[in-house]
This record gives sequence, structure tokens and C-alpha cells, in this order.
Amino acid sequence: MEVIVGGVNNINISDAHKKNRIQVSNTKKPLFFYVNLAKRYMQQHNEVELSALGMAIATVVTVAEILKNNGLAVEKKIMTSTVDIKDDSRGRPVQKAKIEIVLVKTANFDELMAAAAEERENNEGDGQS
Repeated sequence: MEVIVGGVNNINISDAHKKNRIQVSNTKKPLFFYVNLAKRYMQQHNEVELSALGMAIATVVTVAEILKNNGLAVEKKIMTSTVDIKDDSRGRPVQKAKIEIVLVKTANFDELMAAAAEERENNEGDGQS
């Protein structure tokens, strides 16, 4: 029995070091920080994994929907689970909902990003004249 538990505990070791994972919080950063970070990760890695626990799940879903509705990403995988988090105030584990959404960039991602960058440059040029 101990061998099985040890194997299960070691499954996610490589997942903890993923370079394209964004762990979203609903209190630390504004929504569009995560949207822009996800765009940057998709430029570098072609896909991004958005991850959140508890109340931050709504933020992850919103970020994913913004990227999808703007034609920048499509869903590759959505995973839900519950995880045990040790609550220091109560001293016992509390179950929290967890979501992981993997998005991949669309075929016209690079075109849309280039158009947005060009539009920003044009707007900056107009403001300085």
C-alpha cells in the first residue's frame, strides 16, 4: 500500500515546473494582467495552462472566455478536481475546487496580435502630434 501512495504523491512533480502554467488568484492581480500574460505565454509556448482554486475559478473562466471571444485561443482541455488544503486556523484539511484550462493559440493568433500591436502604435502616434 505504501508504494502505491508514494507513486501517487509523485505524479505531479513535472507539472509543478511547467513554464506555461499561470496560477490565477482573484485578489492579487487585475483580470487583464492574466489575459495579457496568457497572450505572452501563448506567443512563447503555443499553449497556456490556466489554473485556479476556489473563488479564483471564476477569474480563470473569464480569462479563457476573453481569449476565446477575441479569436486568440481555443480550448484543448478542461480538468476539474478537488484538492485538500490544510487550513491553519482550523488545523484540519479543507477541500477546495480546482480547475485547469489548457488553451492553444488559433491559426490566426499571430495576425491578430500583430494587428493589435499596429493599432497601439498608431494610437500612440496620434496622441503625440
